Amino acid sequence: MNASPALAAPVTGAAGRFFAGVGLFLRGIGLYLRSPGLMLLGVLPALISGAFFVAAFGTLVYFVDELAALITPFADSWSAVGRGLARVAAGLALLGLGGLLAVVAFTAVTLVIGDPFYEKISERVEDGLGGTPHAVDVPFWSSLRHSIVDSLRLVGLAVLVGVPLFVAGFIPVVGQTVVPALGATIGGWLLAVELVGAPFYRRGLRLADRRAALRADRPTALGFGVAVFVSFLIPLGAVLLMPAAVAGAALLARRVLGQPTTVGPTGTTQDGA
Repeated sequence: MNASPALAAPVTGAAGRFFAGVGLFLRGIGLYLRSPGLMLLGVLPALISGAFFVAAFGTLVYFVDELAALITPFADSWSAVGRGLARVAAGLALLGLGGLLAVVAFTAVTLVIGDPFYEKISERVEDGLGGTPHAVDVPFWSSLRHSIVDSLRLVGLAVLVGVPLFVAGFIPVVGQTVVPALGATIGGWLLAVELVGAPFYRRGLRLADRRAALRADRPTALGFGVAVFVSFLIPLGAVLLMPAAVAGAALLARRVLGQPTTVGPTGTTQDGA
């Protein structure tokens, strides 16, 4: 059930593999757009959870000034300029932490709500590439339970890494340049691990197997995940592109497992990004 996957050997440089990961997400968008029958079903779960997270993040934005003042009492006696800079940094750090947690939690919740729909999208992508090798019959409720538990673990990890990033956000310059880049990288990695859940479950593989397979081709996984993360920060991007991310994740799973990701001119499947 939990047999170790056959990991794909890296074939290009790190930069090339990173952009190959971005390409997998773009291919996912193309596959999604060519399946109009799945578009509405794929958007509905994202719309439901998206409404909640947009409202939550909007509330954070609305109260960010008050929250920034609340967590910087040490700046009350500073000059107006110093106090203002401290609270701007605090506000940006709060929004950065909120954005990271919102994107990761949104993905986790949406995958749970729309599990049957996203499973169908993922399975259809694989069927177009010859099917799922070594597929196992996983009962729906068992798959859903494992998905919830694994998603909670990943959200918890996002909280653990988000808090140090929040603190680092107060560092001048670094907090406004390096920290956002680290946040996108970490968030992208977590999204990649979350989104490949369905194709791995179909093979009887669990969270530890996902991590091991993605680590073996980390640049590709990061390219895919960061592209998804950034697109999810665009207004309505998370809602509209969630099904495309699921389709792209099926391609990513096949790539890191050493399985065909394209169909040749004669109809045979072959490796490729």
